[in-house]
Amino acid sequence: MENSSDTILAIMLVTLRLGPSIAFAPPFTLFRVPITVRVLLSISLSIWLIVARPELVARVSEAESFVLMVFGELLVGVGLALGLQLAFAAIVWSGRALDIQAGFGLATLADPTTNARIPLAGTILSYGAGIIFFTIGAHYDLIALWAASFDALPIGYQQLQPDIGAIASVLSTLFLLAVGLVGVSMLSIFLTDLTIAFLSRTLPQMNVLLLGFQVKAMVMLVTLPICLTFAMGIYLRIIRIAVTEPAAFWQVIP
Repeated sequence: MENSSDTILAIMLVTLRLGPSIAFAPPFTLFRVPITVRVLLSISLSIWLIVARPELVARVSEAESFVLMVFGELLVGVGLALGLQLAFAAIVWSGRALDIQAGFGLATLADPTTNARIPLAGTILSYGAGIIFFTIGAHYDLIALWAASFDALPIGYQQLQPDIGAIASVLSTLFLLAVGLVGVSMLSIFLTDLTIAFLSRTLPQMNVLLLGFQVKAMVMLVTLPICLTFAMGIYLRIIRIAVTEPAAFWQVIP
Protein backbone atom coordinates (compact mmCIF):
# COMPACT_ATOMS: atom_id res chain seq x y z
CA MET A 1 0.00 0.00 0.00
CA GLU A 2 2.86 2.32 0.86
CA ASN A 3 4.54 1.51 -2.45
CA SER A 4 1.31 2.34 -4.32
CA SER A 5 1.02 5.72 -2.62
CA ASP A 6 4.67 6.48 -3.42
CA THR A 7 4.02 5.57 -7.05
CA ILE A 8 1.03 7.93 -7.24
CA LEU A 9 3.07 10.73 -5.67
CA ALA A 10 5.92 10.08 -8.10
CA ILE A 11 3.51 10.31 -11.04
CA MET A 12 2.25 13.62 -9.72
CA LEU A 13 5.77 14.98 -9.37
CA VAL A 14 6.85 13.85 -12.83
CA THR A 15 3.68 15.40 -14.27
CA LEU A 16 4.70 18.72 -12.75
CA ARG A 17 7.99 18.49 -14.64
CA LEU A 18 6.38 17.54 -17.97
CA GLY A 19 3.09 19.42 -17.67
CA PRO A 20 4.24 23.04 -18.25
CA SER A 21 5.76 22.14 -21.63
CA ILE A 22 2.78 20.14 -22.90
CA ALA A 23 -0.08 22.14 -21.39
CA PHE A 24 1.14 25.73 -21.70
CA ALA A 25 4.00 25.94 -24.22
CA PRO A 26 3.98 26.04 -28.02
CA PRO A 27 3.82 24.19 -30.33
CA PHE A 28 1.34 22.14 -28.29
CA THR A 29 -0.82 25.21 -27.63
CA LEU A 30 -1.00 26.07 -31.35
CA PHE A 31 -3.47 23.29 -32.05
CA ARG A 32 -7.08 23.19 -30.96
CA VAL A 33 -6.59 20.49 -28.37
CA PRO A 34 -8.37 21.07 -25.03
CA ILE A 35 -6.04 21.67 -22.12
CA THR A 36 -7.62 18.72 -20.33
CA VAL A 37 -6.38 16.42 -23.09
CA ARG A 38 -2.88 17.91 -22.85
CA VAL A 39 -2.85 17.41 -19.08
CA LEU A 40 -3.96 13.80 -19.52
CA LEU A 41 -1.16 13.35 -22.05
CA SER A 42 1.29 14.66 -19.45
CA ILE A 43 0.01 12.16 -16.90
CA SER A 44 0.28 9.32 -19.43
CA LEU A 45 3.88 10.18 -20.25
CA SER A 46 4.62 10.43 -16.53
CA ILE A 47 3.26 6.94 -15.96
CA TRP A 48 5.40 5.68 -18.84
CA LEU A 49 8.51 7.27 -17.33
CA ILE A 50 7.74 5.85 -13.89
CA VAL A 51 7.34 2.36 -15.34
CA ALA A 52 10.60 2.73 -17.29
CA ARG A 53 12.48 4.17 -14.32
CA PRO A 54 11.23 2.69 -11.04
CA GLU A 55 14.05 4.35 -9.11
CA LEU A 56 12.03 7.57 -9.27
CA VAL A 57 9.55 6.04 -6.84
CA ALA A 58 12.36 5.34 -4.40
CA ARG A 59 13.30 9.02 -4.46
CA VAL A 60 9.81 9.91 -3.25
CA SER A 61 10.00 7.53 -0.29
CA GLU A 62 13.34 9.06 0.73
CA ALA A 63 12.10 12.66 0.61
CA GLU A 64 11.76 14.69 3.77
CA SER A 65 9.17 17.21 2.52
CA PHE A 66 6.68 16.55 -0.26
CA VAL A 67 5.86 20.27 -0.54
CA LEU A 68 9.48 21.10 -1.32
CA MET A 69 9.54 18.32 -3.90
CA VAL A 70 6.45 19.79 -5.57
CA PHE A 71 8.08 23.22 -5.69
CA GLY A 72 11.31 21.80 -7.08
CA GLU A 73 9.59 19.81 -9.84
CA LEU A 74 7.42 22.73 -10.86
CA LEU A 75 10.51 24.94 -11.01
CA VAL A 76 12.32 22.49 -13.28
CA GLY A 77 9.20 22.05 -15.43
CA VAL A 78 8.90 25.79 -15.98
CA GLY A 79 12.58 25.91 -16.91
CA LEU A 80 12.19 23.13 -19.48
CA ALA A 81 9.16 24.88 -20.99
CA LEU A 82 10.96 28.22 -21.09
CA GLY A 83 13.00 27.25 -24.14
CA LEU A 84 9.88 26.57 -26.22
CA GLN A 85 8.22 29.74 -24.98
CA LEU A 86 11.23 31.88 -25.89
CA ALA A 87 11.65 30.28 -29.32
CA PHE A 88 8.05 30.81 -30.42
CA ALA A 89 7.92 34.25 -28.80
CA ALA A 90 10.91 35.27 -30.92
CA ILE A 91 9.20 33.92 -34.06
CA VAL A 92 5.95 35.78 -33.33
CA TRP A 93 7.92 38.94 -32.52
CA SER A 94 9.72 38.85 -35.87
CA GLY A 95 6.38 38.41 -37.63
CA ARG A 96 4.93 41.33 -35.70
CA ALA A 97 7.90 43.52 -36.64
CA LEU A 98 7.34 42.61 -40.29
CA ASP A 99 3.63 43.44 -40.00
CA ILE A 100 4.39 46.88 -38.61
CA GLN A 101 6.97 47.59 -41.30
CA ALA A 102 4.59 46.50 -44.07
CA GLY A 103 1.68 48.54 -42.71
CA PHE A 104 -0.24 45.65 -41.18
CA GLY A 105 0.31 46.91 -37.64
CA LEU A 106 -3.44 47.25 -37.10
CA ALA A 107 -4.29 43.91 -38.68
CA THR A 108 -4.46 41.04 -36.22
CA LEU A 109 -6.03 37.60 -36.29
CA ALA A 110 -8.09 35.89 -33.61
CA ASP A 111 -6.46 32.73 -32.31
CA PRO A 112 -9.32 30.20 -31.81
CA THR A 113 -7.24 28.26 -29.28
CA THR A 114 -6.38 31.03 -26.84
CA ASN A 115 -8.92 33.69 -27.98
CA ALA A 116 -6.02 36.11 -28.21
CA ARG A 117 -5.14 38.54 -31.00
CA ILE A 118 -2.07 37.48 -32.92
CA PRO A 119 -0.16 39.16 -35.79
CA LEU A 120 -0.65 38.15 -39.40
CA ALA A 121 2.91 37.21 -40.40
CA GLY A 122 3.69 35.95 -36.89
CA THR A 123 0.84 33.47 -37.16
CA ILE A 124 2.16 32.09 -40.44
CA LEU A 125 5.68 31.80 -39.06
CA SER A 126 4.67 30.20 -35.75
CA TYR A 127 2.40 27.61 -37.36
CA GLY A 128 5.16 26.84 -39.83
CA ALA A 129 7.51 26.27 -36.91
CA GLY A 130 4.93 24.01 -35.25
CA ILE A 131 4.55 21.89 -38.39
CA ILE A 132 8.32 21.56 -38.77
CA PHE A 133 8.65 20.75 -35.06
CA PHE A 134 6.52 17.62 -35.36
CA THR A 135 7.68 16.75 -38.88
CA ILE A 136 11.34 16.41 -37.88
CA GLY A 137 10.44 14.47 -34.72
CA ALA A 138 11.52 17.17 -32.26
CA HIS A 139 8.84 15.95 -29.85
CA TYR A 140 10.84 12.74 -29.47
CA ASP A 141 13.90 14.82 -28.63
CA LEU A 142 11.79 16.64 -26.05
CA ILE A 143 10.84 13.33 -24.44
CA ALA A 144 14.52 12.37 -24.41
CA LEU A 145 15.29 15.69 -22.70
CA TRP A 146 12.68 15.01 -20.03
CA ALA A 147 14.07 11.52 -19.41
CA ALA A 148 17.66 12.77 -19.26
CA SER A 149 16.70 15.60 -16.91
CA PHE A 150 16.08 13.06 -14.14
CA ASP A 151 19.75 12.07 -14.33
CA ALA A 152 21.04 15.63 -14.09
CA LEU A 153 18.32 16.85 -11.70
CA PRO A 154 16.85 13.98 -9.67
CA ILE A 155 13.21 14.13 -8.74
CA GLY A 156 12.58 16.52 -5.87
CA TYR A 157 15.93 18.27 -6.23
CA GLN A 158 15.61 21.78 -4.82
CA GLN A 159 19.20 23.07 -4.85
CA LEU A 160 18.83 25.09 -8.07
CA GLN A 161 19.30 28.65 -9.17
CA PRO A 162 18.60 30.20 -12.57
CA ASP A 163 21.57 30.84 -14.82
CA ILE A 164 20.79 34.34 -16.06
CA GLY A 165 23.78 34.33 -18.39
CA ALA A 166 22.66 31.17 -20.18
CA ILE A 167 19.08 32.46 -20.49
CA ALA A 168 20.27 35.81 -21.90
CA SER A 169 22.57 34.05 -24.38
CA VAL A 170 19.79 31.77 -25.64
CA LEU A 171 17.36 34.70 -25.79
CA SER A 172 19.68 36.84 -27.91
CA THR A 173 20.45 33.93 -30.24
CA LEU A 174 16.77 33.09 -30.74
CA PHE A 175 15.75 36.64 -31.53
CA LEU A 176 18.67 37.07 -33.93
CA LEU A 177 17.70 33.88 -35.76
CA ALA A 178 14.05 34.96 -35.79
CA VAL A 179 15.01 38.17 -37.59
CA GLY A 180 16.77 35.98 -40.15
CA LEU A 181 13.45 34.28 -40.91
CA VAL A 182 12.04 37.47 -42.40
CA GLY A 183 15.28 39.26 -43.25
CA VAL A 184 14.71 39.22 -47.02
CA SER A 185 11.19 40.60 -46.67
CA MET A 186 12.24 43.29 -44.19
CA LEU A 187 15.11 44.38 -46.44
CA SER A 188 12.82 44.51 -49.46
CA ILE A 189 10.27 46.64 -47.61
CA PHE A 190 13.04 48.93 -46.37
CA LEU A 191 14.29 49.47 -49.92
CA THR A 192 10.69 50.11 -50.98
CA ASP A 193 10.42 52.77 -48.27
CA LEU A 194 13.57 54.45 -49.59
CA THR A 195 12.25 54.38 -53.15
CA ILE A 196 8.92 55.91 -52.14
CA ALA A 197 10.76 58.56 -50.11
CA PHE A 198 12.83 59.60 -53.14
CA LEU A 199 9.70 59.63 -55.30
CA SER A 200 7.96 61.90 -52.82
CA ARG A 201 10.77 64.42 -53.19
CA THR A 202 10.35 64.35 -56.96
CA LEU A 203 6.54 64.29 -56.97
CA PRO A 204 5.34 66.15 -53.85
CA GLN A 205 1.73 65.92 -54.98
CA MET A 206 1.81 62.10 -54.78
CA ASN A 207 -0.12 60.51 -51.92
CA VAL A 208 2.86 58.83 -50.26
CA LEU A 209 0.90 57.29 -47.40
CA LEU A 210 -1.65 55.57 -49.63
CA LEU A 211 0.95 54.42 -52.15
CA GLY A 212 3.23 53.18 -49.40
CA PHE A 213 0.58 50.94 -47.85
CA GLN A 214 -0.31 49.38 -51.18
CA VAL A 215 3.20 48.82 -52.46
CA LYS A 216 4.62 47.53 -49.17
CA ALA A 217 1.71 45.14 -48.70
CA MET A 218 2.35 43.68 -52.15
CA VAL A 219 6.09 43.46 -51.48
CA MET A 220 5.42 41.57 -48.25
CA LEU A 221 3.01 39.14 -49.94
CA VAL A 222 5.59 38.44 -52.65
CA THR A 223 8.69 38.14 -50.46
CA LEU A 224 7.25 36.31 -47.44
CA PRO A 225 6.80 33.01 -49.36
CA ILE A 226 10.41 33.37 -50.52
CA CYS A 227 11.52 33.78 -46.90
CA LEU A 228 9.60 30.67 -45.88
CA THR A 229 11.12 28.71 -48.76
CA PHE A 230 14.67 29.30 -47.54
CA ALA A 231 13.88 29.34 -43.80
CA MET A 232 14.15 25.61 -43.13
CA GLY A 233 17.70 25.80 -41.80
CA ILE A 234 16.84 28.68 -39.47
CA TYR A 235 13.72 26.87 -38.26
CA LEU A 236 15.77 23.76 -37.49
CA ARG A 237 18.33 25.81 -35.56
CA ILE A 238 15.64 27.58 -33.52
CA ILE A 239 13.89 24.30 -32.68
CA ARG A 240 17.17 22.63 -31.74
CA ILE A 241 18.01 25.46 -29.35
CA ALA A 242 14.51 25.37 -27.84
CA VAL A 243 14.75 21.63 -27.18
CA THR A 244 18.35 21.26 -26.02
CA GLU A 245 19.39 24.52 -24.36
CA PRO A 246 16.84 24.64 -21.46
CA ALA A 247 18.92 22.02 -19.68
CA ALA A 248 21.51 24.76 -19.05
CA PHE A 249 19.03 27.27 -17.61
CA TRP A 250 19.52 25.99 -14.06
CA GLN A 251 22.71 25.79 -12.05
CA VAL A 252 23.02 23.00 -9.51
CA ILE A 253 24.08 24.36 -6.13
CA PRO A 254 26.66 21.98 -4.65
